[in-house]
Amino acid sequence: MKKTLSSLLLIASALFSGPLLAANCVYGCPTGKSGQVIERSIYTLQNNASTKFADWAAYHVTASTIDGPTRTRTWKADPSIAASATLEPADYTDANAVLGTDRGHQVPLASFSNTSDWAMTNYLSNITPQASNLNQGPWVDLESAVRTVARSGQDVYVVTGPLYEWYFGTLPQADEAHTIPSGYFKVVITDVNGWVEASAFIMEQDMARSANFCATEVTVNEVESRTGLNIMPTLPSYKESAVEGQTGGLSAALGCK
Repeated sequence: MKKTLSSLLLIASALFSGPLLAANCVYGCPTGKSGQVIERSIYTLQNNASTKFADWAAYHVTASTIDGPTRTRTWKADPSIAASATLEPADYTDANAVLGTDRGHQVPLASFSNTSDWAMTNYLSNITPQASNLNQGPWVDLESAVRTVARSGQDVYVVTGPLYEWYFGTLPQADEAHTIPSGYFKVVITDVNGWVEASAFIMEQDMARSANFCATEVTVNEVESRTGLNIMPTLPSYKESAVEGQTGGLSAALGCK
């Protein structure tokens, strides 16, 4: 039986214990946490069997992946993950009424609406209970800003994921243990002929819908410190200080200056 390219990449990563090199990850996929890595055409993520959510998800947005037709949100458990390690649609019952949360995409559907695999963004491995005000306010504003950059012709790489720094709540109808994030990070990266620029953001679950995402910008180093991840593990060391230690790399492009 022939193995797929994705399977071979995952096997190679396990054998050599180095960063996973995937098309969705610029300068290697994040390292620092263990879990099942799922590589798909439009994103790569690492599932956490304890929290039941992805510790990180990486994706690559271009002008050709966006601006497709209106797509539906039909939620499904991830077929590549054991039932004991992920959630299923029924676990979200009454979540909005009790917690005020949406089923929030880590990899946004709108960034891949013009691809044939857009429905994979609706797998629950890519979803978390995200406060409606955050999901429909500054979070979606940042996602829209990323697509604006891609629409201009730039390839944009994004790494996103949860933070667990304080207790937010529990899904009222979930029948298995899980941990809802207290906030989220998103790192936006461009690489033009080796010239790397990045901007990182951290947003809390209790943010106001009217909040400006620009005010949440931090350094990549802060994201790494608070998550325990190495966001770009193969980034050359001589570039790290400029790219990861400073803010503002893509601020103007994202509409923040």
